[in-house]
Amino acid sequence: MTDTLLDLGPQALIVARLAENVTDEQLTAATPCPDYALRNLLGHLLGLSVALRDAARKDLGATTDTPPASAVPDIGPDWRAELPKALDELAEAWRDPAAWTGATRAGGVDLPGAVAGAVATDELVIHGWDLARATGQDYAPDPAALESAHGFLLAAADGPNGGIFGPVVPVPAEAPLLDRAVGLSGRDPGWRP
Repeated sequence: MTDTLLDLGPQALIVARLAENVTDEQLTAATPCPDYALRNLLGHLLGLSVALRDAARKDLGATTDTPPASAVPDIGPDWRAELPKALDELAEAWRDPAAWTGATRAGGVDLPGAVAGAVATDELVIHGWDLARATGQDYAPDPAALESAHGFLLAAADGPNGGIFGPVVPVPAEAPLLDRAVGLSGRDPGWRP
């Protein structure tokens, strides 16, 4: 499902750079996540970065126990400093081989460390796409992270619900790997604001 010890640093940096280019005027823009304006997507990225950092560290508590759908996330006034810091800390936490072993918790769900690492990778890749699409930026995810996220989403699509983030959107087999991953995440690769 995932390659252990995948370095999330390159993908975290890509997401941080996308976020850095967001203007204040764009914060209310629509995103591929129907319930989230851009400010909510950025809040989700901040929250998941902290939660999955703590999951990697096995520092279980409020950040790892809260289901992501429990409230619509938002950003605070310092989000431009907090998000890149949280993304850096997330990547650093997953560089520890111990993060990928044993059990941990994320979103209130107990799971193996390797699965939590796959979730972290998937979240960065897919929400990076969401962020780029919502703001009209070019997006080329880290190839290793994209490969891992696609494998994770493909395995999840074979489950009883046909996808963990919503119904799979059919994408041609010859489509680029990013489009196939986006479709597996329940998003239309052709989405535009």
